[in-house]
Amino acid sequence: MTESAHARKFAFAAFVRRALDDARAMRAWSGTEVSRRTGVSRQTINRWVRGDWASDPEAERVVAFCEGLGLHPTPAFAALGWNRATTARSAPAPPPMDPDVEALLRRLIDPNVSDVEKFHIRETIRYLAYRPPLPINVRKRGNRAG
Repeated sequence: MTESAHARKFAFAAFVRRALDDARAMRAWSGTEVSRRTGVSRQTINRWVRGDWASDPEAERVVAFCEGLGLHPTPAFAALGWNRATTARSAPAPPPMDPDVEALLRRLIDPNVSDVEKFHIRETIRYLAYRPPLPINVRKRGNRAG
């Protein structure tokens, strides 16, 4: 293997590590959560971190990894030594934002809000986002109670 191939592997591994560290620190995401949100398997991400790959990563996976973490893929491409830029894939327009959700998002980016409070907000949102739906008969009962 050439010296430039080693340098590219090292640079891309550093990029992936930095992205994972940021996801853990800023969003409290585990490796499983990163994998779920990016669509890239944990095994693939681990190979990237170790620089344990024989051929270059697939561009589509690199883009998916970056977009899932809210990063532009150009720095990843640069780390891999690819001279190509990419535009983000067009996503459907997001649904209108609930005012309460907007208030939570403002608290999450407010520098005056403590990290502890931000952690609790994220954990509550994560719980609500992924909890199983309530059975239909429980939902109907709740409508009558109000």
